[in-house]
Amino acid sequence: MSGFSLVRHGRRRRLALAALTSVTTLVAVALGASASAVSAQHTRLVGQDPVNWTPHALDGTAYKILAIGNRVYVGGSFNSVRPSNSGTVTTQRRLFAFNATTGALDTTFKPVVDGAVRALAAAPDGQSLYIAGDFTNVNGVRSRGVERVNAATGASWAGFTVPDIAGGVDDMKLSGNRLIIGGRFQTVGGATRRALAALNAATGARDDFLNVNVDVARVTTAGVTSAIKVTGLDVTPDGTRLVIIGNFSRVAGQLREQIAVVNLTGAAATLSPWTTIRYREQCLDTFPTYLRGVDISADGTWFAVVTSGGGRTGALCDTAARWDFGTATSGKQPTWVNYTGRDTLLSVAVAGAAVYVGGHQRWLDNPQGHNDAGPGAVPAEGVGAINPATGKALAWNPGKDRGVGTEDIYATASGLWIASDTDTVHGEFHGRIAFFPLP
Repeated sequence: MSGFSLVRHGRRRRLALAALTSVTTLVAVALGASASAVSAQHTRLVGQDPVNWTPHALDGTAYKILAIGNRVYVGGSFNSVRPSNSGTVTTQRRLFAFNATTGALDTTFKPVVDGAVRALAAAPDGQSLYIAGDFTNVNGVRSRGVERVNAATGASWAGFTVPDIAGGVDDMKLSGNRLIIGGRFQTVGGATRRALAALNAATGARDDFLNVNVDVARVTTAGVTSAIKVTGLDVTPDGTRLVIIGNFSRVAGQLREQIAVVNLTGAAATLSPWTTIRYREQCLDTFPTYLRGVDISADGTWFAVVTSGGGRTGALCDTAARWDFGTATSGKQPTWVNYTGRDTLLSVAVAGAAVYVGGHQRWLDNPQGHNDAGPGAVPAEGVGAINPATGKALAWNPGKDRGVGTEDIYATASGLWIASDTDTVHGEFHGRIAFFPLP
């Protein structure tokens, strides 16, 4: 195990980091949703014991968490919730809100959503939020895959109407006046937009600025494939670059195996020359795609990617890896790789002092593990932390029921949220969500 030292230059370094954290927080507040894609930057690890006041989702899966002001929103496939200090169960399907400091359920936020909510993003006004997922109706009105709702009541936002999206939406980021969406859809508003599109953030109309032709689904040696899809995406803080991951082999007619960088400057989005072949290899023949999560650093110079896939020597299956943007050229190699030993990782947050990862992993630092702990393996059950500079596991292991895995890791100025399909963290009952405060 390797600790992450923040005292490289003594007190001066600590003061600089504190100032940077304060500036990052102020910028996020000033820019609202424009900065929502950036994980809060911590100068130290969060605690291992989650707070006891968070409410519980009692079934299904919590896929995504978002904080706006003093409210926290949770999207997923659940049907019922209850507060931590009561046995009273409330029916609130797929999306609910609660007080960010007490955990009290918000009884005024009552959206009606008929399918799973998989992604959330704050709108620029601070008064509304975008939701995305597998739904076809919100509040009794047809809304296929994306909707904007009032942050206080959950009512649909007047003037925002999205064209028909033919398939589920799995990830979403706000970039300036554009809402970038990725998922399993193949058309948007009748036009071919396989797995990736942009919407006008104010009106919901399709924005044809982003039309880079994500194409060619991967097929394993056993003939297993799935629809072209984007499983994760993120945008640099300055809004100039987009990273996409998922089941595709070509973008804009060029070879891009499961990962691509898109330039968002100019009159239309264009494919970046940045490319790697390290995700070309197949993992298990049941996984046509195995890239699951991506998060870009706060300074916009690098990003982390997590994968599933099963073990294969030399391949980046079941790993977390750091990639630096650097000069946009071909042949990129990861700065570091951390292996779980054949356990899936689903989510990642680059949060200053640590790269937090989640899935149903049991270990990190486990390159020789084969569903067991190899030499030097570090326990990291369900969630773990990695040194962003060295790629080595940090001594942070709160312990969590593994289940399918931790679907979301979300860093805020006060700590770290996780969302999943299980209900035990640190040996305590925490239904689908938990919050680790900064010490």
